[in-house]
Amino acid sequence: MRLVIARCSVDYVGRLDAHLPMADRLIMVKADGSVSVHADDRAYKPLNWMTPPCSLVEESIVDIDGDDTGELLWVVENPKGEQLRITIEQLHDEKSFHLGEDPGLVKDGVESHLQELLAEHITTLGEDYSLVRREYPTPIGPVDLLAKTPDGVSVAVEVKRRGGIDGVEQLTRYLELLNRDELLKPVVGVFAAQEIKPQARTLAEDRGIRCVVLDYDELRGIESNELRLF
Repeated sequence: MRLVIARCSVDYVGRLDAHLPMADRLIMVKADGSVSVHADDRAYKPLNWMTPPCSLVEESIVDIDGDDTGELLWVVENPKGEQLRITIEQLHDEKSFHLGEDPGLVKDGVESHLQELLAEHITTLGEDYSLVRREYPTPIGPVDLLAKTPDGVSVAVEVKRRGGIDGVEQLTRYLELLNRDELLKPVVGVFAAQEIKPQARTLAEDRGIRCVVLDYDELRGIESNELRLF
């Protein structure tokens, strides 16, 4: 990534013409070839930009006599012939960085992370519970967690961020298949989620499935701000 802070004007030449008068701005040139021009008061949105694929040509500006004026012209052009013409009157600062490949956004609290945390803290479901494995395979897909009670009873656990009726139905199908396995049965079910809808709770309890509400911060070892009596 190349970051340039400069006093510049910008002209867009294409389907519509647009002009930004001379002012101090930030110009970003990314590794993918995109160029964007930013002010200091528009949050993340650029004033003008050119998305890839595009080319960037930099040249000095000369006067009528052919003398260098000290100004620069950047011509950014895409395959359609549209241009972003950036005239740099004064270059204040310039930095280049190699950021490498970005791993992408990881949302905090997604189901896979909840599953991982619950697997690490399986005793959240009950004292002396033990984990058999994550993603226990069945013919219709993997059960999120398979655990054992201290008495050796198998427990199939479905983990959701927000537990609805669909999740209960899914766990019901898993239980039906797992209870056909002579080595596993009897298998009981636990529906675990950060939030369980009332209809889902009613259906689960009607089918003998225990509901457990997960405290995400507690699983991560972060003390909750919620006031408690004890």
